[in-house]
Amino acid sequence: MAALLWRPVGRYCLHGHLSPRLCIRNAVPLGTSAKEEMERFWSKNAGSNRPLSPHITIYSWSLPMAMSIVHRGTGVALSAGVSLFGLSALLLPGNFESHLELVKSLSLGPVLIHSAKFALAFPLMYHTWNGIRHLMWDLGKGLKVPQLYQSGVAVLLLSVLSSSPR
Repeated sequence: MAALLWRPVGRYCLHGHLSPRLCIRNAVPLGTSAKEEMERFWSKNAGSNRPLSPHITIYSWSLPMAMSIVHRGTGVALSAGVSLFGLSALLLPGNFESHLELVKSLSLGPVLIHSAKFALAFPLMYHTWNGIRHLMWDLGKGLKVPQLYQSGVAVLLLSVLSSSPR
């Protein structure tokens, strides 16, 4: 079907109704492999002496950069966790109380229980506090480099303190 639609356009171009430059410049050579296309691309770029785009491996890591990556990761983790919790509530037999009794019957030590509580609470608290930090940035506040580091340390401290089990 697509060939039927493009055939008149090709004929129009071949009959000289369009400038030959337009037709030839936009034509893709037939029969080239992906490897040949990539070689042509890299040889063209190497010959132009243009700088390459920076890549993550050339940057030195900074606190704001790392916190941005962790913020995205906690967002994905929280979304996946809520989705899995909802699916498990729908698919697993029993109710919440029966699952809580099962965990209590395992007789896990207080260190393991507190570690698990912290592991569940920290991503939520970090994402919340860092989200508030992002809202301040949206208001135009705290965008200077020293303020970025100060607010980053504050977010980390508030996240640890607010997710510590009592």
